[in-house]
Amino acid sequence: MRKLFTLGAILITGLLFAQEREKPLVLHLKISDVIDPRTNRYSELGLEKAEELNADYIILELDTYGGALNDADDIRTRILNYEKPIFAYINKDAASAGALISIACDSIYMAKGSSIGAATVVTQDGAAAPDKYQSYMRSIMRSTAEAKGRNPRMAEAMVDEDIDLDSIATEGKILTLSTSEAIKYGFCEAEVNSIDDIMNRAGVEDYDIQEFQLGATEKIISLFLNPFVSGILILIIIGGIYFELQTPGVGFPILASLIAVILYFVPNYLNGLAENWEIIMFVVGILLIALEVFVIPGFGLPGILGLICTIGALVLVMLNNDVFDFSFVGGDQIFISVITVIAGMLGAIVVMFFGGARLLNSNVFKRIALQDVQDTEQGFTSTFYKEKSLIGKKGKAYTRLRPSGRIEIDGEIYDAFTRGNFIDEGVKIEVISDEGTSLKVKEA
Repeated sequence: MRKLFTLGAILITGLLFAQEREKPLVLHLKISDVIDPRTNRYSELGLEKAEELNADYIILELDTYGGALNDADDIRTRILNYEKPIFAYINKDAASAGALISIACDSIYMAKGSSIGAATVVTQDGAAAPDKYQSYMRSIMRSTAEAKGRNPRMAEAMVDEDIDLDSIATEGKILTLSTSEAIKYGFCEAEVNSIDDIMNRAGVEDYDIQEFQLGATEKIISLFLNPFVSGILILIIIGGIYFELQTPGVGFPILASLIAVILYFVPNYLNGLAENWEIIMFVVGILLIALEVFVIPGFGLPGILGLICTIGALVLVMLNNDVFDFSFVGGDQIFISVITVIAGMLGAIVVMFFGGARLLNSNVFKRIALQDVQDTEQGFTSTFYKEKSLIGKKGKAYTRLRPSGRIEIDGEIYDAFTRGNFIDEGVKIEVISDEGTSLKVKEA
């Protein structure tokens, strides 16, 4: 009897567990800001999380006036390719890029007083973008509407003011639909007040819901996108390179610089701001500067090109530009990027001039860098010829000096070099310096 009771308890527990496990899971994503690389990455991570959790439904809540077309297109494509149902919940506004993203979803629900449409592509100053952008936006609005069974002509009218849809959208006005109009013309399933309303209308009454939140790593990445932090990283990059050149072999300054480079470029790369060519441009700039410093000392064309490439790359990495097309990059964004880079460089210069001496004399630096000086008074010498000085000694060129070669003095052969001129074999010479391992000579 006890065994039967135990077996029954196990079966009941298993059934309850199975029932609990089979309850539909809804993942809630929320876009309530401008559509940009950060939003793009947020949606990518959100859909990845949905796949990881094997979520049955996704609610994408939108309240946005639009943003970057390229990022909106990425999000649209991602939604169209996703296999599970994605419901758009327009909670007030889905304009421009927001309208495109909404139309890509399987179903659209709108809160009272919401609107969808006005998808004309504009530049950062509010003016209409060139026709090539309008044409592309019209085509993807049309194709997206067709893919989801919505009126493609109406979707196109949200971009093109020249489309006349009788009483729906008169010529000369961009189409924008209110909640009731969107329901009437098939761009919205229903007016809702909450996610519960959406799921009930979808025939799902008992479900688990989870709101997608960015993880700690993503929050740290967002921190390094802050212009102030970017300025500090630029300071460390430049300062680290400078101090490594001043004290070669220490390693710590260049290590700090490399870490700062990684923290500067990786967050921007993950958020779609840093392109491969911009990173290559920065590396080329550093190599040109190194060429100027180590190979052809001075300040010539390689150094100038190196500075242009390095500074240009640091600025461009922070901007959502399309190569050198800044149509959708606001003047304020360009200003912030330039000021951030300049501030970082000026800060590095200040540290070089005022902090360099303190660093070199600090106890920490003395532990990692050689501080001893090999003075002559302590018996140290730079000459190889310790027993006697050969300065003033005369002899002859044993081989041709061009400008280096060998000489003969008192029957002994020595390595020697001239001040740059050639001396033929057998010509008399005089030693003018014996520092190092070779003698410096001139024609006697």
